[in-house]
Amino acid sequence: MYRILVYNMAYGTGAPKSFSDNILNIYRYFMSTRGNLNKISRFINSQHADVIGLIEVDTGSYRSSSINQAARISKHINKFCHVSTKYGDRLSGRIIPILRKQGNAILTKDDTSSGIYHYFPSGFKKLIIELALEEFRFFLLHLSLSKRVRRIQLNHIANLLASNKNHPVIIAGDFNTFGGAEELKAIQEELNLINPNIDGIPTFPSWAPKHQLDFILCSKNIMIKNFEIPEVKLSDHLPLILDFDIK
Repeated sequence: MYRILVYNMAYGTGAPKSFSDNILNIYRYFMSTRGNLNKISRFINSQHADVIGLIEVDTGSYRSSSINQAARISKHINKFCHVSTKYGDRLSGRIIPILRKQGNAILTKDDTSSGIYHYFPSGFKKLIIELALEEFRFFLLHLSLSKRVRRIQLNHIANLLASNKNHPVIIAGDFNTFGGAEELKAIQEELNLINPNIDGIPTFPSWAPKHQLDFILCSKNIMIKNFEIPEVKLSDHLPLILDFDIK
């Protein structure tokens, strides 16, 4: 059996207690993240996941004391790390302090798997990380805040996987679907994907969840054993955990 954990960790900046607290403490995005990162690392380690998808990791800005958070966590939990910044060749994403160090990462216990980096044709956040494992392929996404751009990005993913519908695949991450899970209906039908969050449990904001923004979408030849959303408030998002077998 496999276990996947997906977590938007908000660059280790912590979890507000309310919307007003979020606004009043916006300065946390510029403060040291070391203390909260240690808590996130301990939580991830306690879950014993085979594959860990991390959204919003700081790859070495001053707020993380020039430490790559994904690399630090992977070392602590004895995993291998595939990490990159999110903005592709966008000039602003390469030169603006802090922004140029913001990325996503996949951690895995398998050192033979290779990380492949794709990029969306549109949107500010462009990165797609693909991990080719022996029995399935795993894709980690962070979609646009714009519904129009999200539609383009989802079409791009569908085209990327169109010729490989028979091989087990998992697509996960922060999809920013403030319009609801209906936004994903077309790609689910085209790629024969299921959403194990059958009750539509919301994942954002962590202090009073109202929106299902974070997803793990699976091929139908993946046998779901367990799905849960722990009430872990170390970020403004809640984490997702999936246990499964391959049919």
